[in-house]
Amino acid sequence: MLTVILVMCYGQTRIIFAMSRDGLLPARLSRVHPRYSTPFFTTWLVGIFFGLIGALVPLNVLAELINIGTLAAFSIVSIAVLILRRTHPDLPRTFRCPGVPVVPILAVASCLFLMVNLQAVTWIAFAIWLVLGLAIYFLYSRRHSVLAHASASAGASKVARDEAITH
Repeated sequence: MLTVILVMCYGQTRIIFAMSRDGLLPARLSRVHPRYSTPFFTTWLVGIFFGLIGALVPLNVLAELINIGTLAAFSIVSIAVLILRRTHPDLPRTFRCPGVPVVPILAVASCLFLMVNLQAVTWIAFAIWLVLGLAIYFLYSRRHSVLAHASASAGASKVARDEAITH
């Protein structure tokens, strides 16, 4: 469990850093240390948060929470493989999943089977975590997203270009 928590802590720090850099979270979370070039504030924040969880949540509950999060992520990736193969078949890929659609469907089914067998308290905590994530997205991230602003700017410049051509 210690190894899993440390790896998740490291990964979560980098995920928060990247999301902040993309405007999905406040900019302070993507600031880096002037000397070490690491996201020091985010590292401290995640370390304290994970430390509190590790100290206060029983080990069996913590293991199930990690399991449901990981299984949900694997399911989403497998579904994304199916969707991207259908909507963007010519997209260049460095790795191609073999046996599509069978392998992704089996992956989703396996993950869902394992998730269904987790305790109810795990599902409640997972639902709360999802609601918090959706709230952050719709109340903050959607308006501050760098990608959304880039798409809006590109759309506005295309409309202006089209209007200039028609006049």
